[in-house]
Amino acid sequence: MTDRKAELAENLARVEERIAAACAAAGRPREEVTLIVVTKTYPASDVRILHGLGVRDVAENRDQDAAPKAAACADLDLTWHFVGQLQTNKVRSVVGYAGVVQSVDRLRLVSSLSAAAGKAGHELGCLIQVALDAEAGGRGDRGGVAPDGIEEVAAALDEAPGLRLDGLMTVAPLVGEYAGRQRAAFDRLMDLSTALRTTRPAANMVSAGMSADLEDAIAAGATHVRVGTAVLGVRPKLG
Repeated sequence: MTDRKAELAENLARVEERIAAACAAAGRPREEVTLIVVTKTYPASDVRILHGLGVRDVAENRDQDAAPKAAACADLDLTWHFVGQLQTNKVRSVVGYAGVVQSVDRLRLVSSLSAAAGKAGHELGCLIQVALDAEAGGRGDRGGVAPDGIEEVAAALDEAPGLRLDGLMTVAPLVGEYAGRQRAAFDRLMDLSTALRTTRPAANMVSAGMSADLEDAIAAGATHVRVGTAVLGVRPKLG
């Protein structure tokens, strides 16, 4: 076993222990929570190692990094999640490899994704990114639609060929009433998910929680956690 494989295996086992403990504390079966490993800034070789260790869901937030990495790992049975703010000029590329886009937050993006999915000939899963730091009718500093805008985006996704509404995603906000209150933020997201599922029961995916706060997310009811640093280590600086 290479040094890097041993390092990733140890880190992954530690994260798995945290997820299992959080599920047990919340009275939830472990299989209710999917681990998505955020591989941004790390090479395709790490993705291959992670696949060998059993990881099947990986995430990226920049198309210029994700596209070549996904191409280099095209022979692996992976689901790629796009989790960053997505510009419409990158949509066609992202649709080429992503199975799920977790950062859908505006009508123009819905239209672009639908057109690209149609040309690609496959269905794309979509999560509405919710910004809990956004004013009514606005968007968050790190993308996302305010809670009162969820229904408008959901209705557009309902009518968009090639797109499937899978649920909601959030990033714990750094400002506003939920700053530093991750559990409260994730509880709020679960309330919004419950409301969404009253009319769209299949949209039951809730993506929340990262390396520092995955326990809070699982306690609140998240179905997917996005973990990067705790698995791969401290990220190298970009630039």
